[in-house]
Amino acid sequence: MEWKRAKDWLIGAVGMVLVLGVALVVLWWAASDPASADKAERMPSPTQGALPPDGLREDEVWLADLDLDAGTVVTAGSLLHDVRAVGQDIVSGPEGLVAGRLAVDATVPFEVLADELGGGSVVRAADGGQATVVRTVEALGRELRVTATGTVDVEDGRLVVEPRSIDIGGPDFLSDATAAVVRRFVTVEHDIEGLPEGLVLHDVAVRDDGFRASLRGEDVELTP
Repeated sequence: MEWKRAKDWLIGAVGMVLVLGVALVVLWWAASDPASADKAERMPSPTQGALPPDGLREDEVWLADLDLDAGTVVTAGSLLHDVRAVGQDIVSGPEGLVAGRLAVDATVPFEVLADELGGGSVVRAADGGQATVVRTVEALGRELRVTATGTVDVEDGRLVVEPRSIDIGGPDFLSDATAAVVRRFVTVEHDIEGLPEGLVLHDVAVRDDGFRASLRGEDVELTP
């Protein structure tokens, strides 16, 4: 008798769960909208509704905008990570592909600048949005391991790390005298390569994995 009652109770409980499940599905279906093209219509492109330029030839194609994301971009003399390019007013024709406006954000790894400096250099992030350069230099007839920390800025379209403090160890008076000699060895001036000509470096920030650079340009040729 007790087993029969337990069995009846279990069947009733399972039935109640199924009824509640069906009810929830019906309520969800009624209260929500299907994931269809309507969702895409509510998220228009920033240039939706833009018009092509006057005088577009039959052998040309116009694109309102173009987005490109790449985890890594490698050329013969360049390495970039986390590259994002956004182009607008793009015309493709026999002469190539030209973007009326192009914005590119990319990360220059610390290793790129370290290899450029040579001498077993190490480049890393420092406090306060600064960068630290550690390298061995030859000064006054001796090899010195120099640690320099400085600000990061854009000068004449270049990524520049200008030392604010230089440490070579030893007494302060010796460090101060030698710092003036080795300063040029730990000053970084880097041209970002591997991107279309016409892009100009506008801003740079130090991150844990490298220098985050923002470049902008107009009438940029995307293909040779």
